[in-house]
Amino acid sequence: MATTFEAAKNGILTNGNHVDLTSGHYNLEQDAIKEAEGTKEMTNGVQEPDEDVPEIDIEISNVVCSFSVRCHLNLREIALKGTNVEFKRDQGMVTMKLRRPYTTASIWSSGKVTVTGATTEPCARIAARRVARQLQRIGFNTKFANYRVVNVLGSCVMPFNIKIAPFSEQYRSQASYEPELHPGVTFRINKPYRATLKIFSTGSITITGAPSVLAVQSAVEQIFPLVQPFRSERTAAQIERMKNRAELKRLKTVGYNKPSKKIKQELNSEDGLDEEEAEDEDEEEDDDVLSDEID
Repeated sequence: MATTFEAAKNGILTNGNHVDLTSGHYNLEQDAIKEAEGTKEMTNGVQEPDEDVPEIDIEISNVVCSFSVRCHLNLREIALKGTNVEFKRDQGMVTMKLRRPYTTASIWSSGKVTVTGATTEPCARIAARRVARQLQRIGFNTKFANYRVVNVLGSCVMPFNIKIAPFSEQYRSQASYEPELHPGVTFRINKPYRATLKIFSTGSITITGAPSVLAVQSAVEQIFPLVQPFRSERTAAQIERMKNRAELKRLKTVGYNKPSKKIKQELNSEDGLDEEEAEDEDEEEDDDVLSDEID
């Protein structure tokens, strides 16, 4: 799931937003303004966009939702009659897994259900309704009520490194930086949506606590002009490492396909692994794949 939007050098406009919630792709198309020392280039009264505007992909990795079935649930009965369920007696709940969409539901006896693992808001709602239907088939008089998205987890990578120490000093009221406890800056946004951002020196930003996908997009729109003055250029080694990480991630998304030996050697050398340790990790990955195929 990727969201692409164009960020201007001196800010981001919020006109021309388009969100396609049915396909799972969140496209945010925006106009970028090119300014040259206080003068704006105009053509027939329209501002010309900058050709070198960076594109930032926002990946939505988890959408958490909750709802209520408005009836008491017998967890033991769900564990005995349900499919793909696990009774966690110590936690007082039952977990139910769905294949399509691939999600996990946590069910309590009070009738409250929480669904995690969806990557889009429509998929989260579909998964929630399927869980309610499964409970109804078991024999409970369930109703689908009080549905809401409670948390959206997203991440993105800025096209530059960030000097997080000066950034945290500049925005002390919103930013918190404790390098002894956490390598990133915690930045909180309250308007127009509430969200918490983890900003790292590599340019990676993680957004949590957002109530919707639009809130994640809004948070990235707000943080880009704030971190841009504290940018620093990446080295060639960092750029190569990011490309290798992206290649590994792509292979995992498409399906199991062992990455090239060159990529593995470069990543292992960066992580401080010798050849024997790297071979052990490859064997463990092969065992995991075989076990998944057996399941």
